[in-house]
Amino acid sequence: MKEVISVSNMRRSDEYTIKSGTPSRELMYRAALGIYNSIPFEKFSFPDILIVCGTGNNAGDGYALALILKENGYRVRLLLAEERFSADGEYYFNKCKSEGIDYSVYERDTDFRADIIVDCVFGTGFKGAAKDPYKDVIEKINISKAYVISADINSGLNGDCGLGESVVKSDLTVSIGSYKSGHFLNMAKDKIGELTNVDIGISPVEAPFYLYENEDAKGALPKRENFSHKGTYGYIALIGGSYEYSGAIKLAGIASSAVRSGAGVVKIATPKRIADAVLPYVLESTLFPLSDRNGRIKFKKNEMEKCLNGVKAVGIGMGLNQGKDNEKLIKFVLENYSLPVLLDADALNTLSNMDEDILKSTKCKIVLTPHLKEFERLSKKSINEIQINPVECARDYARKNGVTLLLKGTSTIVTDGENVRIITSGCGGMATAGSGDVLSGIITSFLGQNPDNVYEMVCLGAFVNGKAGEIAQKKMGEISMSSHDTALSVAEAIKSI
Repeated sequence: MKEVISVSNMRRSDEYTIKSGTPSRELMYRAALGIYNSIPFEKFSFPDILIVCGTGNNAGDGYALALILKENGYRVRLLLAEERFSADGEYYFNKCKSEGIDYSVYERDTDFRADIIVDCVFGTGFKGAAKDPYKDVIEKINISKAYVISADINSGLNGDCGLGESVVKSDLTVSIGSYKSGHFLNMAKDKIGELTNVDIGISPVEAPFYLYENEDAKGALPKRENFSHKGTYGYIALIGGSYEYSGAIKLAGIASSAVRSGAGVVKIATPKRIADAVLPYVLESTLFPLSDRNGRIKFKKNEMEKCLNGVKAVGIGMGLNQGKDNEKLIKFVLENYSLPVLLDADALNTLSNMDEDILKSTKCKIVLTPHLKEFERLSKKSINEIQINPVECARDYARKNGVTLLLKGTSTIVTDGENVRIITSGCGGMATAGSGDVLSGIITSFLGQNPDNVYEMVCLGAFVNGKAGEIAQKKMGEISMSSHDTALSVAEAIKSI
């Protein structure tokens, strides 16, 4: 797994490396060399290169890069947003001047024409919104027709959360030292083309987060033995659906997501009122009609005991709606069982109005899968607070309540309060109704197959769901694909792993 760290961890790690004997100017040179080695020179015959610099150490990387380019015979010129420098930056800038490298200070009519523009305006420590002249510089970079390379992170993008207002849109971003969470979260995918990282000899002083990728998913599920049967791979129950949202439980259970993810038996527990509508779609799954009140589940203890008899994992909430008995249902499961329980959608909305202590006292292995609005209700933090610091908000909640939390977003954050994984699989076409239901079906299926390894199964489920969405988008297009298409692509996603 690739390391991902916070901006503060990167800053402290950098300081520690310098104190341990590596000069800061040497680290700056290594960063510049890493950027140089990442430039796809093969795309150009003899490129004209413009390096746009701010005032900090990110600009210093640009000055050091200019020296390396000049030494290797490339045409390079510098553009300074303003003539102000960090100590190391000034050292390399003066060397550029002594080498006769062309430079100018930004003005409104500055020429941005170049084959390659290297963005060294802001580094990962930037927060807030760019003001002029920086805002104008960023806009000029974005409307240029150059191939844009951002050093460390795209200028204007927050290194921790991936948010920004005026942000450079790059063809290539070269992360320095370690990836930062801001390379993957919120709007990062829309601003970063290709992303690569260069090691310059800085080891994190605090525990990093990790990217969860294809290599991590390999071998996560048990091999299917010939000498086995359906019970070997887990009976699971999916409890949800209502008269208003009958489609959601179909997606979670019937539209292949749970079955295609390998569950031995999928039991769909849904209100009797919609059972006849659901029944034609039940192929490999089994149907368990529940008593209902006006098309919403009515809790009956004996029915729920029968429903959960023998199951290895349960998913609750998909299409459940805001029924009067939701709290009774959730409380019964959490107080009387010790299996993995995934709570999604209206189960989360119900939970947000219940006493949090139930999460701490239950013997169940709880998995919560909120999107931002649902997490706002659960955590009592505003969406703005969560978006600014999503990793820490998620990790703090998971640690406090003893749960595994999956926070949905452009990239998915999965944490058990200690470990953090960022899953980047997924695509814009998945921003459609039912995508979360498919995810819940996949994860519950994996939990049923490996109930003793909840955290890894949640990570795997998020990764497979994203891969299935990417496959569906290639087939159907980002506008026309539906969550049903994602469900139907689960088998191909697992096979690709």
